[in-house]
Amino acid sequence: MLPPLPVTVLAADDDGEETTFYEIFLNRVGISSIELPRERVKVETGNKLRLKMLNRGAPIHITITSSNAGSFTDFFHENMYVVDATLLSLPIRKDAPDGFFDLEFLSGYGATKTSLHVEVTNPELHKTPLNEALPLQPVAHGRPHLLMVMMGLGLILYTAWLYVGIGFLNIAAFIVLIIGALYTWYRQQ
Repeated sequence: MLPPLPVTVLAADDDGEETTFYEIFLNRVGISSIELPRERVKVETGNKLRLKMLNRGAPIHITITSSNAGSFTDFFHENMYVVDATLLSLPIRKDAPDGFFDLEFLSGYGATKTSLHVEVTNPELHKTPLNEALPLQPVAHGRPHLLMVMMGLGLILYTAWLYVGIGFLNIAAFIVLIIGALYTWYRQQ
């Protein structure tokens, strides 16, 4: 009788922290067969994806490739000869975005081909800062802001200069706008 298919196994890593292994059975159902985990394969950024290949038959050649994992890991291709059990550890980049990539498994010189979908999550992207202050929004006080008053006064002086032609009105409009801008600038906290 075959034991039930355990999908993941928790074990202690060399660092003493708990890690997850995903078991892949080879040659268990038939010659060159590949049995992938039934559950979704997930890994966080900065961790390692550990795949434990367990061979239940004659030694076998396995080719593992990934054509769309470039933004998550440096892994591209691995050719393995599995006698009993072999561990494949794929480091996931710390700065990787959320997403997924596929690992393709070939055995029996291409006779059996299957694909494993790996989901990558970045916990840093999902953290919400607790003390994040909301951006300051203008609060209406019932009276116009001094800058708006100065801009209105400057517009009136400028249009008066255009109609009347007195040069002093143009200079006065410019000085009023500068005073309004400087007042607003230095009043900021």
